[in-house]
Amino acid sequence: MVLITSHINADFDAFASAMAAQKIYPGAVVCFPGSLERKVRDFVEAFRPMEIKRVKDIPLDEVTRLIVVDTKHPDRIGQFKALLDRPGIEVHIYDHHPAGEEDIHGEQEVMEHVGAVSTIFAEMIQEREIPITPLEATILCLGIYEETGSLIYPSTTPRDLTAVAFLLRRGANLKILSGFLREEMSREEFTLINDLLQSLKEVVVHGVIIKIGTARMEGFEDVSHLAHRIMDMEDTDALIILVGMEDKLLMVARSKVGELNVAQLLAEFGGGGHPSAASATVKDMPLEILEESLTEAIRRHVRPLKVARDVMTTPVITITAESRIREAGEMMTRYGVNVLPVVRDEKYLGIISRELVVKALFHGFGESRCEDFATIDAITTSPETPVSEVESSMIEQNQRFVPVIEDERITGAITRTDLLRSLYEDSLRKGRISSKEYTEVHGMGRNIGRLLRERLPAPFSQFLSMAGSVADELGFGAYLVGGCVRDLLRGEENLDIDIVVEGNGVALAKTIAERMEARVIVHQRFGTAQVIKGAMKLDVATARTEYYESPAALPHVEMSSIKKDLYRRDFTINTLALKLNKKDFGLLIDFFGGQRDIKDRVVRVLHNLSFIEDPTRAFRAVRFAERFGFKLTKHTENLIRLAIRMEIFDKLSGTRIYDEMVLIFSETDPIKTIRRLAEQGLLQVIHRGLSFSPALEGLLQSVHDTISWFDLLFLKEGYDKGILYTLALLSKLGKDERDSALERLKVPFRLQERLRRIWDAAGEISMELPAEDPVGIYHALQGREMETILFTMAQTQDQEKKRAISRFLLELRQVKPLLTGKELKAMGIPPGPAYSLIFRQILEERLRNRLETKEEEAAFVRTELISLI
Repeated sequence: MVLITSHINADFDAFASAMAAQKIYPGAVVCFPGSLERKVRDFVEAFRPMEIKRVKDIPLDEVTRLIVVDTKHPDRIGQFKALLDRPGIEVHIYDHHPAGEEDIHGEQEVMEHVGAVSTIFAEMIQEREIPITPLEATILCLGIYEETGSLIYPSTTPRDLTAVAFLLRRGANLKILSGFLREEMSREEFTLINDLLQSLKEVVVHGVIIKIGTARMEGFEDVSHLAHRIMDMEDTDALIILVGMEDKLLMVARSKVGELNVAQLLAEFGGGGHPSAASATVKDMPLEILEESLTEAIRRHVRPLKVARDVMTTPVITITAESRIREAGEMMTRYGVNVLPVVRDEKYLGIISRELVVKALFHGFGESRCEDFATIDAITTSPETPVSEVESSMIEQNQRFVPVIEDERITGAITRTDLLRSLYEDSLRKGRISSKEYTEVHGMGRNIGRLLRERLPAPFSQFLSMAGSVADELGFGAYLVGGCVRDLLRGEENLDIDIVVEGNGVALAKTIAERMEARVIVHQRFGTAQVIKGAMKLDVATARTEYYESPAALPHVEMSSIKKDLYRRDFTINTLALKLNKKDFGLLIDFFGGQRDIKDRVVRVLHNLSFIEDPTRAFRAVRFAERFGFKLTKHTENLIRLAIRMEIFDKLSGTRIYDEMVLIFSETDPIKTIRRLAEQGLLQVIHRGLSFSPALEGLLQSVHDTISWFDLLFLKEGYDKGILYTLALLSKLGKDERDSALERLKVPFRLQERLRRIWDAAGEISMELPAEDPVGIYHALQGREMETILFTMAQTQDQEKKRAISRFLLELRQVKPLLTGKELKAMGIPPGPAYSLIFRQILEERLRNRLETKEEEAAFVRTELISLI
């Protein structure tokens, strides 16, 4: 006998799965170890969809195969548990609950992460093309809808929706579904829910609020939907209701936070389920004793999702005990911090604050040692301390900076900003902020791992998963940063993969390369590396911070935390990061409001000294704004103008300006960017006489049109776009002004000479090009570099000459004699200088379309060129 069974107090998912299992195992009998839920009993009485055997009618000795659906815990299958120990019985399991230590194991185990077991069976029926009736499709739909809360519970997966779509095509009746899923409360249920609400007691563990309700009722079993109603009415993270009946106690638990897995909690009482929903039945225990035991178990099972290690900033800038107060003030200004931990031999001693340093300097103690003024009794914490405890300590002690200490060494620090962000993310995650407010912050603290996997090609997302796993093994934090994250949120693909590591980026890159049999290029001095495999490239860097010793100087870079690393970037839209570690894979990190600015379509500078420290950011701001169709914020525009008034750009290396201009020229349409540079006064940084005149705009547009035409017709032919736009940009200046601009940009000497040659050649060709003579066109342009030809085509306003250049590129430059020197020799013509004259004459005749075949060329040589032989 093949026996199909499920858990005690079977719901629609268990019932539907058992029914579907009969389709997979024809001839098997269905028997449930206990009663069905009331709604399921009502359905069975109304439709009689299948035969259900009673337990007493099952001869256990005849069972050869046991099919268990919607559970894998032995205590939940009642007296059928005895079959598990019998030799010769084959066990098959179909379930979607998380694995547990006491799980049943069988010869066949189908465990899928879906919202309902009914989904698994619907997929099997579809794959095997097993026919089902509309009633059977409706039953499977009931199982999925009930288990997923009509497809709105967090446990719902895309597979559940696909399964429902299949079942609807097979005739599932939504009217029947709505009739049996509608929660209409009876008088007894109203009384019970009122008793539960009146009895609610609150337990708070690690900041998680759990409410426990108790009540008694005779002859009533199905209370799970009441738990959902109470959860909707109460502001709580988890709810557990205990209902005492004549001979047993029913426990129903719901949780909407990751800190409490109610399936594990109720497993202590013989129950099971999902992390967010579970139940148990307890016998022979007074309600009061059960409540007390439950409270103790809750304290053991609540595990904080976040501990100090998860929110702390690391590494931390420190100062040695022997350093002077004056040096502490300089360090605080350099790194933009307000508190410095004081260490001796790398061991933590205390902290010193900016307020204290300012007062000490005021009183003339600048040369005193930091150790003398350090606060040595400031509160500290360990990496594994729950964030809720750190929060309490910071509030009680009014301390804004808490060192995280491990083995007497400082491994990180928690600031008020870290704490506020963590609390805010928790509020969003627990639903304590309205959906409108959540929309306004545009998903702060959200996880977009699924979006990452959907929008990146599979090899790239697998690459990132590997990086996160390796980071976990090495004890590092790994983050995807930069343009890839920005464009992911903008809905565009960007395969420029940059990873920042809190730890050792080179070590991470080497390990990834070893695992994936990829090539790695290491730049040890900068703490960076590249991992290359086929078309994929992964840039890995150690988290860094930087400071500028003077305006427009190159920065000094040091190892730091992800927060400091992102802060050194240019604009808020480029400060977004995605965590890659397995625990939080896909968690979006947004310290500076980058998401809001992407939503508002603006480019915003991070801080007021940004353009003073690095003026090239002004050029990048304009480039990004035009590329994405964004606007510069008014404050950002004001800061650019301030940097110009302060003559900060005069201190900027011309090479760095030229590099930025080359990037601008590489954009799809750089003309708008150049116009915006002029509006911001940035073209004058290159040369005082440079302005965006109608003549310059016309030439730039002509260059753009020429490039577009050429790219469309000659996909594989290369040229330097940057040279063409540089030629155009400086063309309206006088010769001496051009030289001055080239010198300001520190254009390499050979490139300067090349630009001058092109300007001269383009002018010469434009004047002398014979528009109607193919031979003259050929000789004027043949051998010229492509940049010269294209710039001449763009510069000339004579349409006939434009067409002549176009004709050269499309036709004339491909023309060449068909005869070879070997064939001339075979004709009796001795090798010598005459060959070049012969080939030139043949070429010119071909250009005039007077010769087409090799035979015609040979005849031309014999009759017309005999005098050259």
